[in-house]
Amino acid sequence: MSLGRAILCILLPPLAVLDKGCGSIIIVSVLTLLGWVPGIIGALIICKKDRPA
Repeated sequence: MSLGRAILCILLPPLAVLDKGCGSIIIVSVLTLLGWVPGIIGALIICKKDRPA
């Protein structure tokens, strides 16, 4: 995960997981609505996962 992606996870969590799929966007959006910190943590976890090539 790049520094830019990490900053995006902190500032706009749903936007940071936009390329990870619809389910990830929904999960992070709900977490962000419940609280900013859970949304950030969810986005960081999802962005940290590496997809197999």
